[in-house]
Amino acid sequence: MPASTTTTTAPAVLSAKALLLDMDGTIVNSDAVVERCWRDWAVSHGLDPEEALKVVHGRQGYATMAVLLPDRPMEVNLAENAEMLARETADTDGVVPVAGAPAFMAAIGALPHALVTSADAVLATARMTAAALPMPEVRVTAESVGASKPDPEGFLKGAAALGVDPADCIVFEDSAAGIAAGRAAGMRVIGVGPRAAAHGPTVHVPDLTFLDVAAGPDGSIRITLRAEHQDAPAR
Repeated sequence: MPASTTTTTAPAVLSAKALLLDMDGTIVNSDAVVERCWRDWAVSHGLDPEEALKVVHGRQGYATMAVLLPDRPMEVNLAENAEMLARETADTDGVVPVAGAPAFMAAIGALPHALVTSADAVLATARMTAAALPMPEVRVTAESVGASKPDPEGFLKGAAALGVDPADCIVFEDSAAGIAAGRAAGMRVIGVGPRAAAHGPTVHVPDLTFLDVAAGPDGSIRITLRAEHQDAPAR
């Protein structure tokens, strides 16, 4: 059973040298597009759309297809994933920033951070643009990795690109696959949004309005969780 979330004595302040940000569900709310596209795909393949949506978030499309249709050749998944990416890129209706994301991105603009997303570069650009959020200079997209989340490769590459030890990074994630990837990379994870709460993040916040980010006096990045909401998963 998934871990429940309860109010605890989670640390009020976390310190890091770099931040690694997932995109969809973490800083960009693209659920409307994702659900439209994947519901249609599931129905066209005789699958239950609700069951399909349980495994979509956080993974590259081909990896989702492999979970849902395990006996299908991977080359078919890769071909359909290319079609899915094109459709998702063209559809930005309802793509908006997650609550608090504009202020959060402004606060970390001069701090070491990277985007680590399962989207490809074109889709990431389309969604960040639609949400009116600045694109990080350092980014790890689908083309950059050989394995999809929950494999930790993307986060490890993000840390390497920033020149920071994985243990000194904090990941921001919303999905089970992404949280598992961050933890497998040896990083602390701030779970963002309702999906994240049940999947073992280091701490959980409903959205990005529940934290403040600033440079510490020692050059570190200090993340302060608002006193009214310091949640961590029950252990």
